[in-house]
Amino acid sequence: MTVSITPDLLAPRIDDRLAGFLEGWRPPVADPDVAAAYELLVGFILGGGKRIRPQLCYWGWRGAGGEDCDEIISAAAALELCHAGLLIHDDIMDGSELRRGQATIHKSLARLHEGPGAEAFGQAGGILLGTLSLSWSDALLSSCDVDPVRLRAAHRVFDAMRTEVISGQYLDMLAQLRAGASVEQALTTIRFKTAKYTVERPLQIGGALAGAEPDLLRAYTRFGVPLGEAFQLRDDVLGTFGSSGETGKSALDDLRDGKHTVLVAHALARATPQQLAYLAAWHGNPALGEEQAAELRLILLETGALAEVESMIDARVRQAVEALDTAPVAPDARAALTLFAARLAHRDS
Repeated sequence: MTVSITPDLLAPRIDDRLAGFLEGWRPPVADPDVAAAYELLVGFILGGGKRIRPQLCYWGWRGAGGEDCDEIISAAAALELCHAGLLIHDDIMDGSELRRGQATIHKSLARLHEGPGAEAFGQAGGILLGTLSLSWSDALLSSCDVDPVRLRAAHRVFDAMRTEVISGQYLDMLAQLRAGASVEQALTTIRFKTAKYTVERPLQIGGALAGAEPDLLRAYTRFGVPLGEAFQLRDDVLGTFGSSGETGKSALDDLRDGKHTVLVAHALARATPQQLAYLAAWHGNPALGEEQAAELRLILLETGALAEVESMIDARVRQAVEALDTAPVAPDARAALTLFAARLAHRDS
């Protein structure tokens, strides 16, 4: 089955809609520093990203029988505004300096000003800009000219998605305080922080806008959750073993921050006493450098943690594809989502 609308064609349409929407939201006050902050935010929103969630929203709509139209592009673009806001907040919480190969928003804001308060200003300003992007996502979704009953149904899924991803982020923060998160605890975190937010809910938002029946929305769950977990497991591997050139962020960030990923959880469960001591000393240590990171990566290899996570990724992709095979989804959407399953789990960045 040939997919008539490819990511190469769909992403630019989403970008064009974002640009048009943002053009209508200029700074309400004539202050050059406010204008500079708006410019940073707009540049961040339009300056990168794979538009994964918007594209899945689109195919959730098409899978439910919706025709290609401007309204679903607007709804899909709203998800990117939500994503941008959450990324800005996530970078502040993680203390990240790079995102998509560029300075993070809060670091860019700090550099606009001088003095001892610049870093605190950047973080506070980043919180505000992230919140602004989140509010714009509501405005764009609400502007979609679809049946009001369907729009309300989509909004309910959108609200559930945001509640879940914030809860998942909170679990992620808690894991850094709790010693030795288990594999199951780590999986719960990624299920809510990433899996549902990245795949399941975008599909369901698109489906709800098209009037999808409950059977199809449930099928989107059976497909979306395991694929979303595979996506995050791949992200964890790239965050530890990838390069900054591939991922757009420092390859040391996850190890320095002490991220309790499924990868680390498997290593903790299998490590020797000597390996456990090294993990305790350097995983989450701000002073970690390339030498210590290389040793931690070796432990992840020697304990079989990396091989186990690769196996988990493969198993979840198979589960997702099997669920899609029996889903009551339109043929062109089935073909597109099958391609997504391979791309999300086996990407290199």
